[in-house]
Amino acid sequence: MRIALGLEYDGAGFSGWQSQPCGNTVQDVLEAALSQVAAAPLRVICAGRTDAGVHALAQVVHFDATMDRPLSAWVRGTNAFLPETVAVRWAVPVADGFHARFSARAREYRYVLLNRPERPGVFAGKVGWCHRPLNVAAMREAATCLLGEHDFSSFRASGCQAKSPVKTLYRLAIASEGDQIVFDCCANAFLHNMVRNLVGALVYVGMQRRSPHWLGELLASCDRRLGAPTYAPDGLYLAGVDYGDEWGLPQGSIMTPLRLPGF
Repeated sequence: MRIALGLEYDGAGFSGWQSQPCGNTVQDVLEAALSQVAAAPLRVICAGRTDAGVHALAQVVHFDATMDRPLSAWVRGTNAFLPETVAVRWAVPVADGFHARFSARAREYRYVLLNRPERPGVFAGKVGWCHRPLNVAAMREAATCLLGEHDFSSFRASGCQAKSPVKTLYRLAIASEGDQIVFDCCANAFLHNMVRNLVGALVYVGMQRRSPHWLGELLASCDRRLGAPTYAPDGLYLAGVDYGDEWGLPQGSIMTPLRLPGF
């Protein structure tokens, strides 16, 4: 039987999602916990691999189990063996054709940025930070050129393993309230470090180090070397995965979560 799980985690204490010899990854602790419930080794496949320090509010994984367990065991039982910073939220049986990565139609990432002179305290590790005032209107103007299908090589990490740099960005919304700025990005798929590089470039525009039309020039150049530095992982969250309604998952459309407290 194939099972899909929805989970959330604080990525600050992990070396990313993907299993590593050190064992300090979200995949490692999740597979260890699931194996305890199953009394047998289990492997999981996720919708999107997150880097070290990146969080998830709506990650989706699937695995194949030969043993019979109630769905409650895959949720509460697994949570009993997980560290407190990782939690399974739901479990659903799915057809054998379901694939957490390849069945996804879109993914949504949220970047939360604290914009004030003083560094974060309560939200340290949970938000990005820019101490200089940012012009949100200029960032919104710059962001319009990124929508649609483009070659996003200018925002791609050098070690990115994606077969093609061409992705379709459906939405890039920038909300601001007080000293908090939230970037919501939705695309069919993302390149390695793409969101953090987009945020870095938009912050350059917001600081007026570059004009809004520079972002279009950067996009057209397909040259990562011309872009801004990659922004910190702290404020980045995998916020949702869209599978449509055909797989019967909770909230079949984009699962946009509530904002963090104060955001």
